[in-house]
Amino acid sequence: MVYELEVQDTNKRLAAVRTSGLGKRFGELWALRELDLEVPAGTVLGLLGHNGAGKTTAIRILTTLTAPTTGTAEVAGLDVVSESARVRSRIGLAGQYASVDGLMSARANLRMVGSLYHLPPAVVRRRADELLERIGLADVADRLVRTFSGGMRRRLDLAASLIASPPVLFLDEPTTGIDPQGRNEIWALLAELVGDGATLILTTQYLEEADRTADRIVVLDHGAIAAQGTPSELKARLGGERISVTLPKRDQLDAASAALARFADGPVSADPTAPELTAPVAPSTRLVEVVRALDAAGIDAIDVARRQATLDDVFLALTGTHTAPTPDPDAAPEAAIR
Repeated sequence: MVYELEVQDTNKRLAAVRTSGLGKRFGELWALRELDLEVPAGTVLGLLGHNGAGKTTAIRILTTLTAPTTGTAEVAGLDVVSESARVRSRIGLAGQYASVDGLMSARANLRMVGSLYHLPPAVVRRRADELLERIGLADVADRLVRTFSGGMRRRLDLAASLIASPPVLFLDEPTTGIDPQGRNEIWALLAELVGDGATLILTTQYLEEADRTADRIVVLDHGAIAAQGTPSELKARLGGERISVTLPKRDQLDAASAALARFADGPVSADPTAPELTAPVAPSTRLVEVVRALDAAGIDAIDVARRQATLDDVFLALTGTHTAPTPDPDAAPEAAIR
């Protein structure tokens, strides 16, 4: 098929995404600053960061939904500002908010999106049926989407972003609200696409997903790059084993941190969303010593464990414990690009 051959040729010739000095300012607030990226075709880039760190702003610029304040960006070799219409024909987007039409069936939603890409009707029908089967919605394909659960809507939104087999796919927290089995099925489908030459740019709250699927990771903090590298490279920078302490309530974090500090071979990090502390463990430390120190400090820990460094540890070490972020003024629900 002509369209599919064009996609394959594009992937062979061009890096999927390039940015230089990319920035976005809202008044005096820089939501994104000096973002330099080069994403080879056929790879997966994970963008990680707290809410408000600049991830969605970056996605919106790269998908032509908002213009940058500074710098340049190319997607599939096309400038996102001066060639925005051509960029949109070569990308798929599954945003934070499912943008499917609740008054249409799942099948009708996918066929409508396919027609917007100007695909032949026979191709649209075939692709819609294939995707409905792959995302587990074939049995409800003719039900109105307004009757779907949030997770079902998310799966349908992802399928809509794939209908035209775009060479570059942007996924902004694509598996939020989807059960573990559904997440595994989606990642199996996405792995096939990457194997066929597609490029994925994704943000996710599930760091184990990024660890497992991303070829490279960029960690954003306050709109700027805090670190980048492969998952293995980022974890190797921390090195050694970690001690994690899970508490019943967050009001004991300070006391537990003080007790844990004497065994730590680096800073103690607190999870911003859960009553949990993590620290690199000093050599020769015995776990029983940590438990005794916590008990002596009056800390009734739920769990104390020793383990290897994870991407969660990298994230916490780089970004620390944040207060509630300033809302991103450009992160309102968007209509998916079709």
